Amino acid sequence: MQGLIIEKIANLYKIENKEKNQKEVYEAYARGKFKKEEITPVVGDFVEFEVTDEENKKAVITEIAERKVYIKRPKMANITQLVLVVSSKDPKPDLLMLDKQLAFSEFLDLKACIVLNKIDLDDEEEFKNIKEIYSKIGYEVIETQANKKDIKENSIENLIKTLKGNINVLAGNSGVGKSTLINAIFNKELTQEGEISNRNKRGKNTTTSTKLYEIEENTYIADTPGFSTFSIEEIPSNRLAEYFKEFKKEIQNCEFASCTHIKEENCGIKQAIEEGKISPDRYDRFCKIYEELKQKEQRKKW
Repeated sequence: MQGLIIEKIANLYKIENKEKNQKEVYEAYARGKFKKEEITPVVGDFVEFEVTDEENKKAVITEIAERKVYIKRPKMANITQLVLVVSSKDPKPDLLMLDKQLAFSEFLDLKACIVLNKIDLDDEEEFKNIKEIYSKIGYEVIETQANKKDIKENSIENLIKTLKGNINVLAGNSGVGKSTLINAIFNKELTQEGEISNRNKRGKNTTTSTKLYEIEENTYIADTPGFSTFSIEEIPSNRLAEYFKEFKKEIQNCEFASCTHIKEENCGIKQAIEEGKISPDRYDRFCKIYEELKQKEQRKKW
């Protein structure tokens, strides 16, 4: 039989059967051969499995289909869209993390949209500046109030439309409201909602495993553990600018083909900043990410 892995708990997998009309979920272990081949099935994998106990819905995974996309943290396969959740307040917006995630989505050739959550807590309405920057770049930005008592129904409906037809991953730091958004999408308590530490206004991570929830036919969403250690080191530092959407067309205006866009003069990206085409703040974050990648590359050489 063929199925989709929708959850992994330790060495046990939950597989949704894709061959029958009724939604059947089997619990399965992976064949020992995968360990020898150093391949581990992950959530999002399309697999072949053999039923060992039909009555109790037990099975064993025999084959893993070729993956279109694979991400290492959290381990997932075949996702088609990253939904990047940023809180407007408590915790404060982490735009450095957001820019890393957007660069990674471009690197993997995935669709990406941004959810600005908790806008009802942002008295200064700083979220409007964030929305303007990223909308101008070309990303869809959806405003939400992921609050049990005060959810904007229209915004959740807009989010569901954006999710349609995709295997989506909800990504963002702990405490930004990912689990609350999932509960709002399904209009019931599916996931545990986190708390915010009063001491440092940072989220307490409540999601401990990755799980796919089916919204409708061929539309899934995954809640994942907080991306507090999100890493994009697969991207070479000298190619980072290619994965900043608004930088790409300006690179051709650089004097040197090897321009890093950091120290060089006559740089097309720097010229675009002066002309107001690129946000100076986003460029500053690009420089920080570049230096981070560069340092990791140097450590690997040692």
